[in-house]
Amino acid sequence: MYIATLLCNPSTPCLDPALVDSLRNAWGGGEALWLAPDIAAEFPLEARPDNQWKVWEDLQALGVDLVVQPAANRRKKMLLADMDSTMIEQECIDELAEEAGVGARVKDITARAMNGELDFDGALTERVALLKDLPEAVIGQVLDTRITLMPGGPALLATMKAEGAYAALVSGGFTAFTARIAAELGFDENRANTLLVADGKLTGKPGLPILGREAKVEALEQITAKLSISEADVIAVGDGANDLGMLLRAGSGVALHAKPSVAAQCEIRINHGDLTALLYIQGYARADFKG
Repeated sequence: MYIATLLCNPSTPCLDPALVDSLRNAWGGGEALWLAPDIAAEFPLEARPDNQWKVWEDLQALGVDLVVQPAANRRKKMLLADMDSTMIEQECIDELAEEAGVGARVKDITARAMNGELDFDGALTERVALLKDLPEAVIGQVLDTRITLMPGGPALLATMKAEGAYAALVSGGFTAFTARIAAELGFDENRANTLLVADGKLTGKPGLPILGREAKVEALEQITAKLSISEADVIAVGDGANDLGMLLRAGSGVALHAKPSVAAQCEIRINHGDLTALLYIQGYARADFKG
């Protein structure tokens, strides 16, 4: 048994009941259940449709995301999340680079690294070097003035935590940022790289070893072992090439507003919805949301 979920951006509700009924009828699905009026609906299916991705493509043009997944074990016991451009709307290192006057150079490297065109470790080392001598105090300024939470994040954390789920923030960014974001949103733990500081200024070097793609997979392995749950009990979310390892291993790997090369490898692709999409695809209705 499978579940088909249709959803859109909650800030611009556009899910037409006629569209849901039309697709349900075409696929021979069961009765549609509305999780949020004009925003999210689901219906059961006996089998995965052969034309799933053709329909997905058509719906993208209408501003609607479509997810088809097994009905069993949809509601997860753990959230494993990337931070930059996932739980927050920015890339922290790009924002620091703007303050250092090297924004354009760093943004180009970041974009290429997240698209999988560059080695992550080398790209991070190169970008951090460009931040040499930036005052450490700028980190707090960036957090206060440039960093904003991704819509839906507070509801995602509050709702899953209320249901007893564990939440881990794992980032190729920096602990100076993950510590605050994790505390603000209610993550149980956070893992990230460190920016080395001397005499109140960034040294231009990251702490070693660098946390990249493999470290995110290790976090998945270590935390599930600690909790005595399986990787199938995890929903992971990210947008960049260094997230692919954990996205492909988790029970539900969500490519959220992801780079095309990343989304193409994932079964769950959310391009229009916000982080509440992770609740809808687990079967939570808007009335179930906390926070």
